[in-house]
Amino acid sequence: MKGLAKHEGSAADSIRTATRAALHQLVGLAIEEQVSFLIIAGDLYDGDWRDYRTGLYFVSEMGRLHRSGIPVYLLYGNHDARSQITRRLTLPGNVYVFGSRRPQSFAIDSLNVVLHGQSFRQRDVTDNLALNYPEPFPGAFNIGVLHTGLGGTSGHENYAPCALADLIGKGYDYWALGHVHRAEVLHSRPHIVFPGNLQGRHVRETGAKGATMVTIDNGEISDLETLPCDVVRWTVVTVDLGSTTSFGEVLDRIRDALDDAVDTCSGGRLLACRIVLQGRTEVHGRLLTDEEQLLAEARSVALGLGDDAAWVEKVIVETEPAIAPETLEQREDAVGELLRMLQKAGSDTDLLHRLETDIGGMVRRLPSEVRSAVEDTVLKAAVDGDHAALIGGAAPFLTARLTEGRD
Repeated sequence: MKGLAKHEGSAADSIRTATRAALHQLVGLAIEEQVSFLIIAGDLYDGDWRDYRTGLYFVSEMGRLHRSGIPVYLLYGNHDARSQITRRLTLPGNVYVFGSRRPQSFAIDSLNVVLHGQSFRQRDVTDNLALNYPEPFPGAFNIGVLHTGLGGTSGHENYAPCALADLIGKGYDYWALGHVHRAEVLHSRPHIVFPGNLQGRHVRETGAKGATMVTIDNGEISDLETLPCDVVRWTVVTVDLGSTTSFGEVLDRIRDALDDAVDTCSGGRLLACRIVLQGRTEVHGRLLTDEEQLLAEARSVALGLGDDAAWVEKVIVETEPAIAPETLEQREDAVGELLRMLQKAGSDTDLLHRLETDIGGMVRRLPSEVRSAVEDTVLKAAVDGDHAALIGGAAPFLTARLTEGRD
């Protein structure tokens, strides 16, 4: 949810508060469904609190569950490890926190259920915690609660690494896993489940987000159901601009694509969109050189769909010019000469060395969080030190600046 400070309006406000609203939704659904208990398998908080309001909000939501007689079993992961959160508040009596020194078990005698888990003491846990989890309690329904990268195949940091075979072989009936933000059932009987996160936080976390509700009958899992908890849903909207000849046509196609996405993807929620423009179009140059107006127009289109129907996070231009660059290179004018120079520049060792000295030196002084968050292909080439790709990425923009408005 970063980068929203400069945005105004109810849609931006909804996105700012979406993660809290998703937790509120989860608690409401748990009460409505009269669940027996709730498991939170780590990364409740995303790092340290600036003040106590974050903790107070969580306590208030747990208080709602307390009043409904619903216990909560909480495990801390890498983002909210003991070493990561410097402030702590006393939690209501219905919240049971797994210790971080060794695995701990909680028995719910009335349900014949035993939960086993271990919180993270520090952010970077590299040990296979699952190996030390206790043997299953005979005759009980055993649940393992674990925060893990499970071998690092998910694209997340491989904290508390383990193999699927480690979990299957433990003999538990269910594994409630945390850390990976994408929902996935990895194995059945025993069920090993990543429920994902409650609320997508950026465009790399698209689609419905929520919790997994597990139904157990006579000691056997009879149903797994996803409970959507997100209040804002992220999606990527691809718009084909092939054969368009005017900026007005571009906006019409964006409007149609957004309207369709709201109908098919939002589920009645605010739809946060990244728009990707593709296809060969005569207005390619204007799209590249007037990105500020393009984004403003796209957001205006979204607002025109109705109150909080859609919000446009970014517009990515991947279109192609109506006239191929190879044709422009043959021109006997400044444009053709520039393109031929740029074509050779990628292999000019002296130029590449100067770029490494000037641009490379500047990039290395940027904070690591800025470098890691870069998405623009040209800027990413600069961050990665691929200066030949930097020249190649800049060429279409320079061409568009020179040829826009010309025959």
